[in-house]
Amino acid sequence: MSDCRNRNKAALAAVVLATLCANASAQSNAGIADVLIVHGKVYTADRGAFSEAIAIRGSKIIQVGSTQEILQLRGPKTEVIDAQGSAVVPGFNDIHTHLLEGGLQLANVGLEKARTLPEIQNRISAFAKAHPERAWIQGMGWGYEAFPGNLPTREQLDAVIPDRPAVMECFDGHSVWVNSKALRLAGITKATPDPPNGFIVRDPKTGEPTGLLKETPAVALVQKVIPKPTSKEQRSALRAASAEALRFGVTSVTDAAGSPENLEAYDEARRTGDLSVRVNYSLLVTPGFSESQAGHFDRVWRSHPDNPMLKTGVIKVFMDGVIETNTAYMLASYANTPSRGKPNYSVEDFNRIIQMMDRRGWQIMVHAIGDGAVRMTLDGFERLAQVNPAPARGRRNRIEHIETIDPADVPRFSKLGIIASMHPGGGFFPPNRAASPPGFALGVWGRNLGPERIAHGFMWKSISDAGGQVIFGSDWPVASLDAMGRIYSITHRGPMPGGTDQRLPLTTAIDDYTRECAYATFDEKQKGVLAPGMLADVVVLATDIFSREPTVASDIAVKFTIFDGKVVYRAAK
Repeated sequence: MSDCRNRNKAALAAVVLATLCANASAQSNAGIADVLIVHGKVYTADRGAFSEAIAIRGSKIIQVGSTQEILQLRGPKTEVIDAQGSAVVPGFNDIHTHLLEGGLQLANVGLEKARTLPEIQNRISAFAKAHPERAWIQGMGWGYEAFPGNLPTREQLDAVIPDRPAVMECFDGHSVWVNSKALRLAGITKATPDPPNGFIVRDPKTGEPTGLLKETPAVALVQKVIPKPTSKEQRSALRAASAEALRFGVTSVTDAAGSPENLEAYDEARRTGDLSVRVNYSLLVTPGFSESQAGHFDRVWRSHPDNPMLKTGVIKVFMDGVIETNTAYMLASYANTPSRGKPNYSVEDFNRIIQMMDRRGWQIMVHAIGDGAVRMTLDGFERLAQVNPAPARGRRNRIEHIETIDPADVPRFSKLGIIASMHPGGGFFPPNRAASPPGFALGVWGRNLGPERIAHGFMWKSISDAGGQVIFGSDWPVASLDAMGRIYSITHRGPMPGGTDQRLPLTTAIDDYTRECAYATFDEKQKGVLAPGMLADVVVLATDIFSREPTVASDIAVKFTIFDGKVVYRAAK
């Protein structure tokens, strides 16, 4: 019996000792970080503050301070990143993307930067030969200037893809170029009427479809016969899209113009680990949107409560098209046609829809490219605030793109509290070309507008100077996810011909790509600045861009991306 008591005492002592050791270990590890970033030029985006180092535990930042202070949190398993004096900034928040579409496009033929019709045709032909198993040949990225008359034809695509249906999306995402087989499969003929707000481009002599479909309703005529991606293909696309984003330091995105069905695909990818960027997901509203449809959206939102990786609660509205195809809605006629385009909504229908969704607590983002569309949207938001009490969480409504704006409307963003979400092109300009105007201003975009309205293009600094809030994104896959390339363009690109200087200070441009974007998605308490308690989404750049002017593109490259407290991207040495 005493042996039994002794054994029990010994066992109890062992348990107590193990517990004490575990508690001591936990206490000693309480101050230990999982990841340290040291010897950096840390721009916190928090009231303009700089620091040297960051400590991360789990998914959160636990301390920001000097390298000496932060190294005190190093443990035997802590990963230490020596920034070697380079800039460290918050993870970029791309405020306007199409993530699933972009991921799917990564597996198709890319036509970006192809400047001539033969180059475009050669890329398509090579891709088709390399993929004989593809029932449809799809691609994206062509620009209008590559084609005679600035418009492609089905014969040009038939010449390289005669045996299978082929669909090539324009770089702007608002038009598709199809071959004869795709037209036949879609049932598009001379007798097919234009759908509302869509355009089947036709031969002026015969009336036959030329192979160009403009705007979403017309594009949908062919999309409905293209095989839909499988669940596996969607997860693979989101995995590829996430990797592309992280390569450029983009850790959060707003996904524009989604559907309840595709939101389920994102949620599945989140659960399986195939989604590795944070997504604010918008649902597309179309003209005539009803109370019943709004109720369905409400149920979708309730079934997807906010999660640090995926959330919704925002709708997307297309007020107009694009300038390149004369479908953007302008205050006056285009320079090359008596038309000024037209809005997709009547004033009454637009106001009804946004007031209905505002009452239900939804945030509203509106695509408005032409100065007429911008004004109509501002008018709608102004009326909204007059007739509806503010939702419980407040309003952070947005206008997307704003490629042109009447100067009289610039101060209205501040007055009405509307966020200007803008998506300029990016890229690195050699120092001796930093003040050059953007080349596309002299292309189809500029010719369609005319010189007077070119001067009123992309006026983000004017909106900011007038007290408006500006945020930035890419519209990927329309343009690259390269956040630093876009920030460099925002800070260095010269004014439009005849326009005012729209360059922003570097820290302001970074704020507008990080902290201000977090505010725009109701996430300012979780991310957007480098501070204790915030999500550990951090980017280490190749050089100290704050102290030394970049001279080559590699100076603004991303060296490390830390997402949710883990190093997820390392640049090749």
